[in-house]
Amino acid sequence: MLRALPRLLATLAASAALTFAAPSPARELAMYRPGGPVDLAVVDRDNGQWLSPTVHRGQRWIAGTPGHRYSVRLANTSGRRVLVVLSVDGVNAISGQTAHPSQTGYVLAPWQTMEVEGWRKSLDQVAQFVFTDLPDSYAARTGRPDNVGVIGVAVFEEAGVALEERRRGEVLDRIERGDAAKAAAPAAASRESDAAAQSIGTGHGEREWSPASHTQFIRATRAPTQVSELRYDDYDTLVTRGVLRPYPRYAPDTRPHAFPGGFVADPPRYSGQ
Repeated sequence: MLRALPRLLATLAASAALTFAAPSPARELAMYRPGGPVDLAVVDRDNGQWLSPTVHRGQRWIAGTPGHRYSVRLANTSGRRVLVVLSVDGVNAISGQTAHPSQTGYVLAPWQTMEVEGWRKSLDQVAQFVFTDLPDSYAARTGRPDNVGVIGVAVFEEAGVALEERRRGEVLDRIERGDAAKAAAPAAASRESDAAAQSIGTGHGEREWSPASHTQFIRATRAPTQVSELRYDDYDTLVTRGVLRPYPRYAPDTRPHAFPGGFVADPPRYSGQ
């Protein structure tokens, strides 16, 4: 089991937390680097394979197989609790709202790893994530197709934890803010240029048991300390975009060979006894 501890839904602990939960301007989000305490990965649940990302034009891409279920794997690599707001196709995977970092998310204990298998329907069930044709995706069916093809997380640290470490990180952020803002602009342009080519999205699959509970969490900052994204599409579309190379296709060898056989065949009229 990859899920070492129970999954927890974040709630605001007190009215003071509303200050930290206020919407963050886009210019503040641009200053945060993709690296951080939480590792983001996707696992194909039908074949058990991790979908290895390929970096293309500054973005990480994975190839999804239409009809296959998948889960989002979140691993907290730090010794403190963190809040992870999960966005799938621009939709909050817990609340169903158009995703924003200020919304609810999953709380991971120190060093905890968990898998999110679907859209949360209640504290007991989720509707499975499944790769499907774009028009059948949950985002498109609810009138929000613009961000289909992106899985992302916004990560927050807990108030009162690792303050000095966070301050050191803020100094580094200020130093690298200019470079990060410049890098964000080409990435946005790339998303716009290939948006029309998107082939698949994430559907609202069958329901399955997936227990969760509420907990208290006060954010240390109003803006996330980490924002990470994974782009996805099917294999053929990623080849067309130049993200992946096509699989080599070998023509059958029709030349005669001195030793063409593999194993001993049954003789004629062999009964099998």
